Amino acid sequence: MESYDMNVLFLCTGNSCRSQMAEGLTNHFLGDRYRAYSAGTAPSGYVHPLAIRVMREIGVDISGGFSKRPEVYRDLRFDLVVTVCDDAAATCPLWLREGEVVHIGFDDPARAAGNEAERLAAFRRVRDDIRQRALPFLRAYARPATGEL
Repeated sequence: MESYDMNVLFLCTGNSCRSQMAEGLTNHFLGDRYRAYSAGTAPSGYVHPLAIRVMREIGVDISGGFSKRPEVYRDLRFDLVVTVCDDAAATCPLWLREGEVVHIGFDDPARAAGNEAERLAAFRRVRDDIRQRALPFLRAYARPATGEL
């Protein structure tokens, strides 16, 4: 099996939910191919507790994450930048465009209204959507030219 060493940055606005979940899912399920990071164009200053909770439900711990600007990675080269919200896609810093930039948008679960059960359902839906759309994209993106995995 070929070894991979690709850096991917998940970029959103607040870096409290979607990008944090995408980072955690990628490092957990595709850590043999990718090293994932996350950042926000306007960081919220925290990782949403419901994001931490729904990720823990599937055995992925993102409780050690923190909300940050992409500039903290200024010295790191990204092979791929994935914007996960429309705002981040529009405001992606130019220096991040050294690698390929793709947009895979997801709803913002932090905007979900309702009681705790309804809000948790929104976070689970987005978590599962990231897992079902972003991870297969990354698997295909990292596939070696021979088609072997």
